[in-house]
Amino acid sequence: MSRYIITGGKQLKGEVSIRGAKNASFKQIIASMLTDEKVFLNNVPQISDVRITTSIAKNLGCQVNQTGDHCFELTTPKIINSTVPQGTGEKSRTSFMFAAPLLARTGTAIVPIPGGDKLGARPLDRLFECFAKMNIKVSETENNITFTTDKIIGTNYTFIKPSHTVTEVIIMTAVLASGETILNNAAIEPEIDDLILILNKMGAKIERDPIDNKKIIIQGVSKLKGTRHDVICDRNEIVTFACAALATKGSVCILRIKPDIVKTFLEIIEKMGAQVKIGNDEICVQWVKTLTGTNIETGPEPEFMTDWQAIFTVLLTQTVGCSSIIEKVYPNRFQHIENLKKMGVKVKFFNPGLANPENYYQFNKESDRPEYFHGVKIYGPTRLKAANFVINDLRAGASATIAALTAPGKSIIDGVEYIERGYEKLAERLWSLGANIEYIKT
Repeated sequence: MSRYIITGGKQLKGEVSIRGAKNASFKQIIASMLTDEKVFLNNVPQISDVRITTSIAKNLGCQVNQTGDHCFELTTPKIINSTVPQGTGEKSRTSFMFAAPLLARTGTAIVPIPGGDKLGARPLDRLFECFAKMNIKVSETENNITFTTDKIIGTNYTFIKPSHTVTEVIIMTAVLASGETILNNAAIEPEIDDLILILNKMGAKIERDPIDNKKIIIQGVSKLKGTRHDVICDRNEIVTFACAALATKGSVCILRIKPDIVKTFLEIIEKMGAQVKIGNDEICVQWVKTLTGTNIETGPEPEFMTDWQAIFTVLLTQTVGCSSIIEKVYPNRFQHIENLKKMGVKVKFFNPGLANPENYYQFNKESDRPEYFHGVKIYGPTRLKAANFVINDLRAGASATIAALTAPGKSIIDGVEYIERGYEKLAERLWSLGANIEYIKT
């Protein structure tokens, strides 16, 4: 179990460059398998989710050649195996995305069931519904899902609630389908647009409706070609470094980014009192006065991203007043609050009083439980106390790291391999901003 040893209480100051997005890079590796030609990906982060994805891809027939620290050459002349390995597949909750190239090129895909975790089970009902309309049969066993088809057929499908990952799987499946596919009420995250961009470079015909950007139109083609593509920057990293700087009452210039993909976040922290300067491909964020608390609700793009809320919670502990967070995307995503309570933060859980919760929350009703809370109030400002943690979730791990940087004294965080799923060399980059952080790899 790897560890961070952090002596907190120092302001973070300096510059940091942002890596390619976790939630775009590994999906584009999967997308490369839709063609038998070479695909060159640049700006791929050095994270464990990428390593797991390339391991699965190799097992299925993809030839992976890393040509630089952040560059990959990917070629899949032939799919040699239609079954995602149980062991590696279980490590990634999104291994079912391999169904797209496997179905398109072999007509069969067998993938591990993406089981529940601390966030709640990942619902695939929307995927199964759309696949049925695309002439794809679905069968489940205790451990696996089997998809089969003799011909993928385009369809018209409307999401009851938008789903980021399912939208991407259907797009990848539809690009080589027979006929036209229209997705209504589809997700609009920037990582999806980056997937659309690389697929169109490969010869796909995908567009968002210019009037309704939640409508995606895909004209199936017979074959895709190779291409070169730079992965979009990681907006979760942007928010992480911005919150770390503000929570420690410091400043940071965040480079190599697209500021518009974190517009919602920047508007919120500016209203709270942070100084925000926006350039063409950078932002500078600075604590210039005491920040005021705020109320947020997570949701699909363009709302406040669910991946940001654990990180943002730490910042709220340093603001004046009572703030609140309502989590609408996952039924159970407040595990990080227990860490903050250990550090002296005063919080109160609550459930919003809603007449129609099914229309309000993004998760399925059956994923909820009576003991889950979907809202939390945070009372600040709090002088955080150093503490020791064992983490088991990526964003909760990032949250604990920022909290430890904020708290005077020595904190120990075990299980930081979870952080390595989504952040490249996080300790090293925080150290360059002035953090007193030691990384012990075991």
